[in-house]
Amino acid sequence: HQKFGTAIVSKFAARSYLTHSQLPEEHQMIHDMCRKFADEELAPHAGKWDKEHTFPEAAVKHLAELGLMGLNVDDEYGGSGLDALAYAIAMEEISRGCASVGVIMSAHNSLYLYPIDAFGTPEQREQWVAPFAQPIKDDGTMNVGCFGLSEPGNGSDAGAATTTATLSDDGTEWIINGTKAWITNAHEASAAVVFATTDKSQKHKGISAFIVPMDADGFSLGAKEDKLGIRASSTANLIMDNVRISKDMLIGEEGQGFKIAMQTLDGGRIGVAGQALGIASASIDCAVKYSLERQAFGKPIASLQSIQNKISAMVVARDSARLLTWRAATLKDNKQKFTREAAMAKLAASEAATMCAHQSIQILGGMGYVSDMPAERHYRDARITEIYEGTSEIQHLVIAGDVIKEYKGM
Repeated sequence: HQKFGTAIVSKFAARSYLTHSQLPEEHQMIHDMCRKFADEELAPHAGKWDKEHTFPEAAVKHLAELGLMGLNVDDEYGGSGLDALAYAIAMEEISRGCASVGVIMSAHNSLYLYPIDAFGTPEQREQWVAPFAQPIKDDGTMNVGCFGLSEPGNGSDAGAATTTATLSDDGTEWIINGTKAWITNAHEASAAVVFATTDKSQKHKGISAFIVPMDADGFSLGAKEDKLGIRASSTANLIMDNVRISKDMLIGEEGQGFKIAMQTLDGGRIGVAGQALGIASASIDCAVKYSLERQAFGKPIASLQSIQNKISAMVVARDSARLLTWRAATLKDNKQKFTREAAMAKLAASEAATMCAHQSIQILGGMGYVSDMPAERHYRDARITEIYEGTSEIQHLVIAGDVIKEYKGM
């Protein structure tokens, strides 16, 4: 496998791409590399990891060796220096092989690395980005990151954070108290980006973002959640009881946390859209291959019109969502506003994943309902893509709010 360095972005910045064959050479190479890795090292083991709830450590280490665990980080800090389009392409192919590996990669890149890289100081990047962009340590263990925004009492209402951060009496430390819920990578992570209220009177404008080392005194983890899907990735509560961190662990400025969170989620939705596309593609692969082999009425069921209608609907939904995802990624790469477009991509891709997984089971019939085939795993994995990093309902609010704002300004 080959690791890729800095992508050439500016040369192609004004272009839009509609098919894989139109992509710049660097992006085609990333696609081919990730596809090969998914076929050879992820798909054959994904069912076992899912069944045993096993963190795929060796596979994640291979991701790191390929430069995919620091994909968007500049090479100055050990990353691959690739763009958002490359990230979307990589996320689709990795998730096609295993959606759990996809979400591990997504949470690490989009949710942990991005806010520190984008809003942090050079010292923070040196200490908390560089060792995570090249995460394999000398002893063979890994630096994995996670993102603490949701809480037991607030999911979609991210501005209602009850976790607090108060300055110590001597002003040298932040003292953090609270619990974060549904945290991907919780049991493997060594650091977290945590959002806490520093000024209750300011409501969402009183939220700040912090880097919290997970070996800090007073920091503990809840039990691993027993989930419907993406079972090879750990999900758990982060529990902070008088956790003390140095004052310089604040990301950006005090009160900037909500803005940092929303900007982080905009980019994260491109990653989740890529993950959903991967699940949709895996579902299509499973269904079409089975329909060509399964005989009914003396011929392959692929020749039956009802089956062809399903295959057509699946591919149209997947390809439409992919175009929306690539559009959002291209806008981000061109440093243009992409909030609405990222929400549209995430909404369309997640709903495509669920539909494709559903129809894949229908095409397989009874074989789709048992774990001998991957269709039922795709079905379970797809469902979360409509929930995390903003539910489908929240995506509709983001999209409609932006449209209404546009019309009001006319």
